[in-house]
Parts: sequence; C-alpha cells; structure tokens
Amino acid sequence: MTDIPITLLQFGDSPRLAGQDKKYTEQLAESETPLPPILVNRRTMQVVDGTHRVLAAILRGWETIPARLVDVSRNDAFLLAVEANTQHGLPLSQADRRAAAARLVTSHPHMSDRAIARVSGLGAKSVAAIRRSTVSESQLNARVGRDGRVRPVDRAAGRQRAAEVIAQNPEASLREVARLAGISPATASDVRKRLLSGENIVGEPSRPAAGAAPSTPEPRRDGPREQPGEHPASLLEPLLHDPAVRSAELGRRLLRLLQFNVIGGHKWFELAEAVPAHCDALVIALARQNAGTWLEIAQALDERVVQSPSLSRGQDGPPTPAG
Repeated sequence: MTDIPITLLQFGDSPRLAGQDKKYTEQLAESETPLPPILVNRRTMQVVDGTHRVLAAILRGWETIPARLVDVSRNDAFLLAVEANTQHGLPLSQADRRAAAARLVTSHPHMSDRAIARVSGLGAKSVAAIRRSTVSESQLNARVGRDGRVRPVDRAAGRQRAAEVIAQNPEASLREVARLAGISPATASDVRKRLLSGENIVGEPSRPAAGAAPSTPEPRRDGPREQPGEHPASLLEPLLHDPAVRSAELGRRLLRLLQFNVIGGHKWFELAEAVPAHCDALVIALARQNAGTWLEIAQALDERVVQSPSLSRGQDGPPTPAG
C-alpha cells in the first residue's frame, strides 16, 4: 500500500451506468471512519475501485490517498472493478450487474457462467441467458470455472479451429495452434497427427442431440459436371515395378501416397459430396495446400530434368533415366 497524489489519478470505465452517487460521496466525506485504500491500475493510474472514496478525499481537502496498485489489462481492471463493487461499498444496481456481465462474457469468454455470476452478483442462469444473447464466433471452446479448472464446452469446435489454423499456416508451432484454437498443445498435436493420417480430427463421430431427428443432407452442388479425365493409373504403373523406387523406404512411401491419390475424377467429386457444409472452408484450404505442394514438387523435378543431360535424352516422350 502507498499514498498516491490525487492529481495523478484517472477516472472512468466504471461498472456504474448512472455514474457516481453525489449523496453517497458526501456521506463518506462527513464520516469519521478512515477510508479504506483504493485500487489503482499501475499501467494507466486509473481508479479500479474507490472513485467515491477519492471524491470524498477531495471534499476533505486531502492531497494524497492510500492505494493498492495492480498491474493489469483494461479488461481485467474492469473485472476487478465489478468484483470489488459487488463485495463492499455502494451496491451495484441490477442493470449495472447485467451490463457488467454482458461485457465480461465478451471480454472474458473463457470464464464459466458460474464464475461470471460470482463476480457480477447475478445468478448463473442469468449469465447463461446473457451469454446466449451475445455469443459470437470469438467464444472459446473452454471455460475457467470458479475452482480455476478449465473445462471444454465443445470438443469438436476447438479441434475444428485447430485444423483450420494448421491448414492456413502449416508451419505454426503446436503452442501457437493451441493458443489460437483455445485448446491444449496435446490436443493440437493430436489434431495435426490425424490430419496427416487422414483420420477424423475429432476422433469420434458427433452425436445428435437427444430427441433430434436425423437430418438428411441436401445436395449442395447443382448443374453438369466435367467428364472425368484420363485415368492416371497408367502413369503410375512403371513406378510400381521400378526396383529403384520399391527398394527404398522413401520410395515405398511415395508409391503408397501416389496410389492413394490416383483415383478417377468422378471419385474426387464423390469425396467432395461427403464434405459437410460447415467444413467446406477447411477442406478447400487443405486441398489448395496439397495442390501447391505437389506443384512445387513437379517444378523441382522439372528443373532437375532440365539441368541433368542424362535425364533428357528422350525428345518425343517422357525422359528416361540413365542406364
């Protein structure tokens, strides 16, 4: 605790919608009871809790006031202000508490309904209703309860966000993916492994809500399709029988990958039909990423063919390896 010159203090960002109560300030100024220390944010010198006490100190003619300093963000300062004003001093009105809870739901989406209810002085059901009315895409899939433990809200949503982050930035670290998706690094690692192996990123099929009727997906792509092109299996056949490729572990991995991708164009369209509407953006990003990678491989091989005379003997057909 320290004494702070009143002239250094800043006011504002109060949870009281109607501002300060003049009568209550006068009562504090006339009281002979010592004023408890106020709470001040060191970063901004803004009064977090105790504006009435500061105004009362001014009426008393004080130049300094006892204060406790905290070093927090603006959003966390508001949270502390709400919590303090529900525990002592002039009580917050019902409108004040509801407005404060609505702001906390947005600024601290990871907090559970019960945790925000405790801070704002509302019931958990009231906070839940406020959250439903203000929910947005920025809400995280995990919340911190009153006991400090993190609990998931929607397991699939967090994994879906992680997959989108990985698709958009394959070089991102697991910690970065976890931070952006609101999940643990271990879960981010599992999502990356499942993406690489082509598995379901959630790990289990989503279950419909109790009593919900099964939905029948509607076709999302209308109109004529392009006729499937030439089947590329004939291009793969020589590689499958080439000892230089089959004898090496990397070669065998390449063959497995190529075999997996060598399917007719109509088959790809069938796979596209299996993509749920809410996953379109993710699959598009992954497809483009893979297409770009294959293009880079093709370009690298093109350059190698041009630079190596032994690989460019054939003029009318594909280059043949040197014997």
